[in-house]
Amino acid sequence: MATAGNSPAASGYRLHMVRKKLQPRVLLDGLAMVESPRWHDDRLWFPHWGTDEIMAADLDGNVEVVAHGVSGMGQSIGWLPDGRMLETGFELTRFEPDGSRVRHVDLTHISPYIWSEMTVDGRGNIYVNSIGFDFAEMGQRVQNAAESTVGVIALITPDGVATQVAGAIAFPNGMVITPDNQMLIVSESFTGTLLAFDIDHDGRLTNRRAWAEGLGPDGICMDADGAIWTSPAQPDIGVVRVGEDGEVLDEIELDIACFATGLGGPDGRTLFMMCNDFKGPDKFDEMIASRTAKVLIADAPAPTAGWP
Repeated sequence: MATAGNSPAASGYRLHMVRKKLQPRVLLDGLAMVESPRWHDDRLWFPHWGTDEIMAADLDGNVEVVAHGVSGMGQSIGWLPDGRMLETGFELTRFEPDGSRVRHVDLTHISPYIWSEMTVDGRGNIYVNSIGFDFAEMGQRVQNAAESTVGVIALITPDGVATQVAGAIAFPNGMVITPDNQMLIVSESFTGTLLAFDIDHDGRLTNRRAWAEGLGPDGICMDADGAIWTSPAQPDIGVVRVGEDGEVLDEIELDIACFATGLGGPDGRTLFMMCNDFKGPDKFDEMIASRTAKVLIADAPAPTAGWP
């Protein structure tokens, strides 16, 4: 578990200890599959899985396609300090000012599989992760989770050097980095655990430990109290806001599975929930074709903090 020096309290965080009834509202619907929410330039940006679209929406529900990237599933987005957008996929690509896409860095020496979740910290370090197997194997891997500790995290430093900094993760998923750039938390979806790592001065990860357990973590976000919004072990409940050690501080009931959370809005207190009508790991095509994906929002008790 986390040491006292790395706890939210030790970092100056203060947790809300009273659960509140939070009401979700529909921001967008009729989408294929939604993931990886990012608040950027006063709008919600996200990759529209099942298409090559990257979309951006304001809080009135006005949405547009702002870029065309990877066609398929698994991608996430982020930004370099100079404002250029990044997208994961079978390689990490970068959007140039003229709209062209180029490979940002070679990652094939670390993993030949798809790179999915990404976060860029306050120093310009990029962290990306790979589940370590072909996405088509998802159904089989879920049934043999104990044999699927093949996920990795890679670090790309501002000078373009790519290094593996963590491994043996059973389906790495969403990641967040604390505002002080001192800790990275990643969803280990197959074990229901939020794993924490200390970040050294050179960006490398050390001191692996469980930050919270007994969850169903996918895409995650952190707030200014040091709490994390994620999915519970029973995804039909909706989403939960948890503190270190997994204490549930708030929860939101949903009638659809939430794949990722994000915080944004003018004051950072709008919670975005990327929801999809999940039909099982072998029925992603059916889920995408049904166009039942939604972006839900709710008023959060604490504003966003950290990265992404």
